[in-house]
Amino acid sequence: MRPLFITSIFFTALFLITGSSVERLRPADRKATRETVNLFRALYRLQQRGVMYGHQDDLMYGYTWWYEKGRSDTRDFTGDYPAVAGFELGHLELGDERSIDSVLFDHIAEQIKEHYRRGGVITISWHAKNPLTIQDLASASRRQGGTAWDVSSKEVVSSILPGGRNHELFNTWLERLASFFMKLKDDDGTPIPFIFRPYHEHSGSFFWWGTGLCSDEEYSALWRYTVSFLRDKKKIHNILYAYNTDRVTSLEQYMKGYPGDDVIDMLSLDMYDRGPQFGPELDNALGFVTSEAARRKKLSALSETGPRRGMTDWWSSVLMPVLTKYNVSYVLTWRHPYSRRFATSIKGPFPEDFLNFFKWQKSLFLSDIKDENIYGKKKR
Repeated sequence: MRPLFITSIFFTALFLITGSSVERLRPADRKATRETVNLFRALYRLQQRGVMYGHQDDLMYGYTWWYEKGRSDTRDFTGDYPAVAGFELGHLELGDERSIDSVLFDHIAEQIKEHYRRGGVITISWHAKNPLTIQDLASASRRQGGTAWDVSSKEVVSSILPGGRNHELFNTWLERLASFFMKLKDDDGTPIPFIFRPYHEHSGSFFWWGTGLCSDEEYSALWRYTVSFLRDKKKIHNILYAYNTDRVTSLEQYMKGYPGDDVIDMLSLDMYDRGPQFGPELDNALGFVTSEAARRKKLSALSETGPRRGMTDWWSSVLMPVLTKYNVSYVLTWRHPYSRRFATSIKGPFPEDFLNFFKWQKSLFLSDIKDENIYGKKKR
């Protein structure tokens, strides 16, 4: 296990101050399960000490392999699992057996349980189809109708809110989502806590819930209705909810559509490297996001990021210098899409520079957090 990283006297003092009060912190859900409360507090402590590494679909497939139990691109390259495992539930709302990425939902549930047993953190995203342009569930299940990226109408969100013509359809989708969530239990029948990040990258206009496709009030109402459905109606109390935007340049822009502290546990940001100004842009955004999260007693995360094409030293020269300045719970990179054509052309799942991040004292992988007992589980 690599030693944990404390950058300066400032961070040491901050940790001591925060650590003394962290046991008073609670998730937004006042009925959150004991394990969920423990996870929230553990993540708050951990983000004072380092940044966890997360990888989307890391346990499901890689560039050259497809669902091999126990396998992970991160582990293949570093010898360790990511601390945070990301999963995607797009197409679950349709009643399909496989996700938008062709992964069996039964396999997703299986790997969520396995990563929980290892002591890792789980985060879930949901690229739901466009409920307005889908004609009926039968055609939707055959993958016809609009995708999450169908931005042909500005009336999608209003159509699924109470009183909208697609409200009952949306309730059906939420029922399916709730049913999946309620099956996520450990061997003792205890609900497995996880971070849920729906309606993500709201500041962009490339999803049907994006800022150019609905009003701030509608977006907030969508969030609040979803949380109320899962938390209050379905009595699901093992979820930490993550608010999320794409790249933003000000706190005012970031908070547009924010649904309220009573339904949010984490302030997160997605930002990919699109050019030479990425470093300063990320620095600026993480500055006000992490500051606002601390002020509201919320978690923070860089929930999606990645290098621009052709960069060989991105991890050490761009990302790490920015991350060292802020208390970020985790940084997650996106999936490695499987393709048979990669089988003989991929030399490794990550660039060599990724090892610099892995060896960095501030980065946390599974072996760095597994002894933390972040869920407060009783040892057998």
